[in-house]
Amino acid sequence: MERGKPLSSSSESSRSSDPENAKVIEWEDFEQELARLWSLSSALEEAKQHKESLKQKLDSLIQVDSESVRRSNELAEMREKLEARKCIVDNMGMRSKIASEDVKKQEESLSIEVRSLLVAGTALSKARKRLEESNKLLSGEEGYDRLKCLQKMLRRRQQHMISQVSFLYPVKISTSPAKDQELESFPNTTRLGNSSGSKPVNHGSLTILGLNLNVLSFKKMGFFSDKKETQRSASALGFVAHAVSLISSYLKVPLRYPLRLSGSRSYICDYAPSIEPTSSVSLSTTLPATNTKHVEFPLFLDGQDTTRAAYAVFLLNKDLEQLLNFIGVKSLGPRHILANLKELLRIIQSADYIDK
Repeated sequence: MERGKPLSSSSESSRSSDPENAKVIEWEDFEQELARLWSLSSALEEAKQHKESLKQKLDSLIQVDSESVRRSNELAEMREKLEARKCIVDNMGMRSKIASEDVKKQEESLSIEVRSLLVAGTALSKARKRLEESNKLLSGEEGYDRLKCLQKMLRRRQQHMISQVSFLYPVKISTSPAKDQELESFPNTTRLGNSSGSKPVNHGSLTILGLNLNVLSFKKMGFFSDKKETQRSASALGFVAHAVSLISSYLKVPLRYPLRLSGSRSYICDYAPSIEPTSSVSLSTTLPATNTKHVEFPLFLDGQDTTRAAYAVFLLNKDLEQLLNFIGVKSLGPRHILANLKELLRIIQSADYIDK
């Protein structure tokens, strides 16, 4: 009720400021009004002070609240960073686990490789020791001399065996050669294809076991041809084929054109024939059942084509040429069968062959 009075008095004072609505205060009431104004001003001053104190408190509370909000935001950011760091640490842990497993696997594989290398190293060291020992044996005089001795023994054995072939099938010069009687008679040549310095021989007078190769029988075969001459030539070719087969077996040389020995009815095989077989010769009688790529050519003329027989003689001479080349000697020519055979036997039975 007392606070309502100052409000009415204030309204009255505002009205008194207006000259038209000015309130006239009596002197008796002046002191009372003055006291009332004084109390009102003191109350207003207290309200201002209280307002200031409340303002200060509110400012401090607002500052504390803002600080707490800032710190809560920082804490949330730090939590997010911590979660990110935890994820990174987890990923790194998984990677390190995988890497450790890979390292273990690599260690196991490396240990296996190291063990294999150790085994290989020991084997290599043993092989190196054996190689050094063999090198010492070969480089020493005893080793080389032993090898030379073995080679000489082998060549002596070959020489002995081939001398038996020369004894069985001697190739000699006939004392009275007939005209056009030897296959080697044309063309005559004095080239010997070796460096032994021997004198040239008359190839037209060579015989094997007393038989010579008749040229006429290989040139033409007629109704009135001499059957005995044909049989002699076939026998001579059979002797040459048998001698060539024995020499190649003793020298361990596989013939390029293998022989099927049957005395005066021998055959020679060609695995890449340049002459097709005629219809008069049955392939079933000449070819094995398991191999149809080679053709057999007869080393005789009885009932055979002269072209096929001549080609068989040519292949037989090629076998002789192969044996001559094996011992380092050149052939005397494609027509010199007996001369090539004689030269082969002579060189193998010479003293130079052992020391070669």
